[in-house]
Amino acid sequence: MTGHVALVGAGPGDPDLLTVLAARLLGEADVVVHDALVGDGVLALASPTAELIDVGKRPGQGVAQDLINVLLVRLASEGRRVVRLKGGDPFVFGRGGEEAVALAAAGVQCQVVPGISSAIAAPAAAGVPVTYRGLAASFTVVTGHRQRGETPVDWHSLAKVGGTIVVLMGVAQRRDIADSLMAGGLASDTPVAAIHRATTGEQSVARCALAELASTDVQSPATLVIGAVAALDVTALAAVHRTVAG
Repeated sequence: MTGHVALVGAGPGDPDLLTVLAARLLGEADVVVHDALVGDGVLALASPTAELIDVGKRPGQGVAQDLINVLLVRLASEGRRVVRLKGGDPFVFGRGGEEAVALAAAGVQCQVVPGISSAIAAPAAAGVPVTYRGLAASFTVVTGHRQRGETPVDWHSLAKVGGTIVVLMGVAQRRDIADSLMAGGLASDTPVAAIHRATTGEQSVARCALAELASTDVQSPATLVIGAVAALDVTALAAVHRTVAG
């Protein structure tokens, strides 16, 4: 089998945040199999002759993971250079691990190219440091979306862990998430920052208390940051400092 597959992290959205290797592989690819959250700016870096295949999962529709696995194996078996392009990092809630296992089982050469996860990029873009001396010595990244039959997230335990909680894919479930965290002991006035389409021209940030999260207008996709650090905006503070200093 002469073809191969690269599982490439597309980062949080801004094409400038791609790794050099990711950009090079995109420019060399015969086929790019991409997710829904990969923006046009990133796809524009693909070779002009590359075939683009959208397998993104959207509410109420999307390509089943088993079919994506079969597609990747078939494309590689045809001798093609395939980039499997995923938002963020391929191994952070991107099901890249499942695809790597399927490719290995089929004898397909697979390369993994890390990407910047929105779990850290989105807070940073909003001026929120996920760790901060005296406020948060750790941060936990958790999915807000579970498939039917999967073990649910233990929000009660997370409420007691301390530090910062970063929730991916949790907009639709934000009421249940907030209620469960408060039931687990997290204070109702815990700061929350919801960052929509981080690092892109459409970025917006909504800030509220945990008790207000359900009623706050938050558009998907968004990263939820829960904890004392969510009240910070160090980029705004830096801008004020520059103005005063000037």
